[in-house]
Amino acid sequence: MTVEAASLKVVKPAGGPKRSERSALASVGLHGALIVASLIAVFPVFWVLVTSFKPDAKAVETTPKLVNDSSLDNYARILSGEKGDFLAWFGNSVLIALLTTVLAVFLSATTGYAASRFRFPGKRSLMLSFLVVQMFPFAVLIVPLYNILLALGLQGTSLGLVLVYCTTAVPFCTYMLKGYFDTIPNDIDEAGRVDGLSPFGVFWRLVLPLARPGLAVTAFYAFLTAWGEVAFASAFLSAADESKTLAVGLQVFVQQNRTEWGHLAAASILVAIPAIIVFYLVQRFLVTGLSSGAVKG
Repeated sequence: MTVEAASLKVVKPAGGPKRSERSALASVGLHGALIVASLIAVFPVFWVLVTSFKPDAKAVETTPKLVNDSSLDNYARILSGEKGDFLAWFGNSVLIALLTTVLAVFLSATTGYAASRFRFPGKRSLMLSFLVVQMFPFAVLIVPLYNILLALGLQGTSLGLVLVYCTTAVPFCTYMLKGYFDTIPNDIDEAGRVDGLSPFGVFWRLVLPLARPGLAVTAFYAFLTAWGEVAFASAFLSAADESKTLAVGLQVFVQQNRTEWGHLAAASILVAIPAIIVFYLVQRFLVTGLSSGAVKG
């Protein structure tokens, strides 16, 4: 091929729609599909909200009557302690979820940073083991974890349950943070060492502030792991009513012969509020943290 032929520019026809343009019919169809999908996703939550204002006898009606049946009796009975010690359950859940979040994020951040910056024997095997752990159903871990907590004297305690939640949250969070730390240039670490910072000082004062989106994602995941979990909380906490978490306490509304749907729906709405608040606080970091953490493995 000659230089003249190689320098020729291909002239595209001026007519015809561009690839980035979308026809009006396609745009209407796309927006219509999104609206339908949104309604399908929101409708169950709306129905639970409507049911939470209705008495148990009318909660199973297929046609909601908001004007005639609406009341705050379900919420009043739950918060007053008439239907279980809800405030104690709430306090237990908040304590366990916060401890799990702080401990899991700290362990995941330190482990992910070490796997990202340092070379040591067994590094690849360690990261692979984090993925393998996620393949097993959590129910399989109940018996061995129960025996471990029993040997440590932590069975039936909140601290024992926090450690159990960390065993499920730390592997996933570590792998995600390791990928996020890989996107932070090593020059920042070297500049910190030149200024006299220790390896931990570089991690704590320079790297962590840059990793806030990744930390927000892992913190949100760790919080949800502890907030809505039922199986581990039922197996590892004391059967006493004041020791239950919210997810376990909701079982009091499901009895053998009847289900208190109105009270159960009201309690479910109350349980969802803290998770919504946490999501609102970290939502601006979620997209950045998820996309950056997936760049490198």
